[in-house]
Parts: sequence; C-alpha cells; structure tokens
Amino acid sequence: MRSVLHKSDTRGDANHGWLHSKHTFSFAGYHDPQRMNFGVLRVLNDDQVAPGMGFGTHPHQNMEIISIPLEGDLEHKDSMGNTEVIRQGDIQVMSAGTGVQHSEYNKNKDKEVKFLQIWVFPNKKDVTPRYDQITMNVEDRKNKLQQVLSPNADDEGVWIHQNAWFHMSSLDKGNTVEYRLKNPEANGVYVFLLEGAVSINGQELEKRDGFGVWDLESLQIEASEDAEILLMEVPMSLN
Repeated sequence: MRSVLHKSDTRGDANHGWLHSKHTFSFAGYHDPQRMNFGVLRVLNDDQVAPGMGFGTHPHQNMEIISIPLEGDLEHKDSMGNTEVIRQGDIQVMSAGTGVQHSEYNKNKDKEVKFLQIWVFPNKKDVTPRYDQITMNVEDRKNKLQQVLSPNADDEGVWIHQNAWFHMSSLDKGNTVEYRLKNPEANGVYVFLLEGAVSINGQELEKRDGFGVWDLESLQIEASEDAEILLMEVPMSLN
C-alpha cells in the first residue's frame, strides 16, 4: 500500500468574504506543485457561501464536476437551460464536455450554504454537455457504504465519464466498513472525512483530513467517533 495524508490545516485557504473555500488540491490562488491532484481527482473544494451570494456565470470545458451539498440550499443555472436547487442529500453532476456556462448561488438570504465541489478529469473529451442531480436516501449509508456515483448510468447514484466510484457513509463510533476496490490494478482511493474521527488501515484521520491510498485491494475504515465519510475511487493515471 502506498499513501498520502493531507491534514485539514494544510489545505489552501481562500477567504473572499462572501466565499470561504478550503482547497485540498491546487486551485486559483493556491498553488502547491506537490498537491496538483490525486490521479484524475483534480479539485476538492470545501466551500461556504454567504447568504444570498454566489458564483456568477462562468465557463467549464472537458471536466466532470460534482457538487455535494452539506448544509443549506444551492441554486444552479446553466447554459443548457437547467435551473435547479440542490440540498443536503442531493448529488449533482455536470459533464462540461465541449463547453458549458453556469452559476451557483446561495438561495437563502439568512444562512450560509456549505458544499463540496469536486472536479474529475474525464476519460472522453468533447462530449455533449449534460446535467443531472438525484436525491439519495441518507439512511442507506448508516454504518455502510452507499454508492453515490459510478461510470454506469444504470447503477446507484449519478454517473460520469470516468472509471470512478464514489461512496458515502455515516458510521457510529466503533463500527467498521470494508471497501474493496473495483479496479485495484489501475485505481486508488481518496477518503475525505467530513465529520468525526476514523482509522483507515491504521492511519488516524480527523475532521476534514484527506487520505489517499493506492497499490492495494481493500481498506478497512473504523470509526473512532461518530463519522461522516466521502470515499472516492479514481484512476491513478491521467492518460
């Protein structure tokens, strides 16, 4: 097993007043040549947006963009004609492909919205842009792994143009889950700990730590405290 540990307090910190963003990987004004990506996982931003504020219309191209709301209501509009609101329990995906423009705003005037924005390099370029969102049953992740994303449109969760699988779990203290990689020869796993504390194959993680592992077939996650986990299996090669 090979691994990389990213402690929460080592992330890039961008506070623009209306937006407070923590960057696990290099993004915008935060640049670290040692933290450009984890395989095809390019961006993992932990965003807090002030009431009524947001990202104005801006373009994307040839990227799979996943948004996972943690608190509040995030309003999305795009050049494909979609106007939607995503909330905790939802998973949103946008395949930018040949090009798309979108905006994201905190729909509420009285409370923050918190969400993860994740970018994954696609395995196909210049695809027709697409948008999707679904609401997951969060009870289905209680002390087990719930798949929220895959490469397959017929599987549970949303799908993207990449051989990647995302799972989420809510673990009670003392519970353990095992994750077996779908493609251990080519893929690794990046675990982002949303809440609590866990041990992964002996490595202790605290809230908002990230831990990437590869060259292994499975991993054991044990909750040292009640914990919320995002687990992302992604190809390690950018080709």
